[in-house]
Amino acid sequence: MEIKIKLFASLTKNRFIEEIRRYEEGTNVKTVIEDINIPENEVFIIFVNNIHAGKDYLLKDGDTLALFPPSGGG
Repeated sequence: MEIKIKLFASLTKNRFIEEIRRYEEGTNVKTVIEDINIPENEVFIIFVNNIHAGKDYLLKDGDTLALFPPSGGG
């Protein structure tokens, strides 16, 4: 299956902004985060197809996964 992955803010450092990758059916968000070599604690917000999701969410062919770090400021 093909998944579009979008990274935002500090997660793009030494990585990509948007990329399409192939994964086996039944892959969850956590597996993708590990595959991209992002420390799990650096991912704070997860959206799949513009809907909030968790790390255990099972991705489907054609999904768009967006990953965001914690927001800064105060």
